Parts: sequence; C-alpha cells; structure tokens
Amino acid sequence: MATYNKRGYKNSKNAEVDVQAHDESTTAEVFSTLDESAGKTEAWVSKNQNIILGIIAVVAVGVLGYLGYEQLVQQPKEAIASNELFYPQQNFDQAVNATEGNQELFLKALQGADGKYGLIDIIKEYPGTKAANLARYEAGISYLNLAQYQDAISQLSAFSSDNVILAALAQGAIGDAYSALGEPSTALTHYKAALAMDVNDFSTPKFLFKAGVTALELEDKSSAATYFNQLTSDYKGTSEALLAEAYVGMVE
Repeated sequence: MATYNKRGYKNSKNAEVDVQAHDESTTAEVFSTLDESAGKTEAWVSKNQNIILGIIAVVAVGVLGYLGYEQLVQQPKEAIASNELFYPQQNFDQAVNATEGNQELFLKALQGADGKYGLIDIIKEYPGTKAANLARYEAGISYLNLAQYQDAISQLSAFSSDNVILAALAQGAIGDAYSALGEPSTALTHYKAALAMDVNDFSTPKFLFKAGVTALELEDKSSAATYFNQLTSDYKGTSEALLAEAYVGMVE
C-alpha cells in the first residue's frame, strides 16, 4: 500500500534535524553576541583602564586609611578618654547619691580638681569618643542640679545613647530643665518623648507623674487624668502612684 505524507507534515527524523539545526543556530548566535559584548567590554576597560585603577586605588586607600585611623588613632583615644573620665565620674556618682553637699561635688565633676580633668574638659579634648558622649549626659545632669538650665539642655540635647533607659532619662531631664525655666509646654513634649522611648518600672512612673502634673499646669485635665490613671493602675505601690492619687480628684 502506498504511503502519502499529509501537507506540511515532516517525519520525525526530519523534525529532529530541524530542531537540532535551530538549536545550533541559536547557540551560535548567543556565543556570537557574548563574544561581541565581551569584545566591547574589553575595549571599554582598555580605554578606561587608568580611571578604573584610580577608583580602585582610592577605595583601597580609603579602606586602609579608615582601618589605620581606627587602630592607630581612635582606639587609643577612646582608651585615654575612658581613663580620664574615671575621676570626674567618681565625683558625679558621689554627688548623685549624696543627701547633702552635692553642689560642690557636681562642680568638681564638671570642672575637675587636683590636676584632673572634669567632664567639660573631656567633652572638649576627646570629641567623638564614647567617654565624651557619656560626659555630656553627666554634665547635663550636673548643670541641672546646679540650676544652670540652659547649659543642662545644651549638653543633654547633644547626648545620644543606644541604652533606652539612659536616653529616656536624658529626655526627662531636658523636660525638667524646661519646666524650671517656666516652659511647661516644651517640658511636656520631652516627658512624652521619654515615655515613648521605653517602658520600665524605673523611669516610666517618674515621667508619667511629671507629665500629669505638667498637663494639669497647662489646664489639660483630660491628658492629666490619663497619665495619673495609668500611673495608679499600672504602677501601684510606687511613690509616684501614691502621689498621683492625690491629684486624681482634681482632674475628674
């Protein structure tokens, strides 16, 4: 019996040959394109070789310079600054814990004594160090206790810390300084910032109470009630909660 091929039909062998030929053609085109691209890249690199080498050199010098600065300059500077901070920090700690006579200790912490650096000296002599940053916090608290409120605000505003409790205390202290300067609205802003930074049993009750009293001073009884109620509800037994109970009746 005779066999006829349908129109347009190719037997499997012919189809395989066509597919193979197409694949080989496509592969050849790809390699040709890659060769062409590689050629253009090589030409561009060759043309801009000096620029490329210059960029590499600048990056290398930058990295080596940074590493050298860290090891040869910054790390020794950090160590020296930390050692210098030891003396004024002792005076600061004693002043904070003293029940009386702390004014003189705060002054010694700030100004230094007996040939030793004070906190202000460390801030000026070792800028950019961790010791100088901590010295700003301690100087701010010292100025606050010495009723030098603008200096306190200046130092505490320049302080930064990854320790959320310490950062909150700094914000709260700025609030205290503005409150003492007769600026309750600005003070309340900083008390709110302190409360937003961290929630803990140490600083949160303090700033809830101060925020409540300040809101009451601003005749915002609704906000004051919120602060006092949160204090008496969430921090029962604290001295601030006991004080807040006396204010609750004033805001209801």
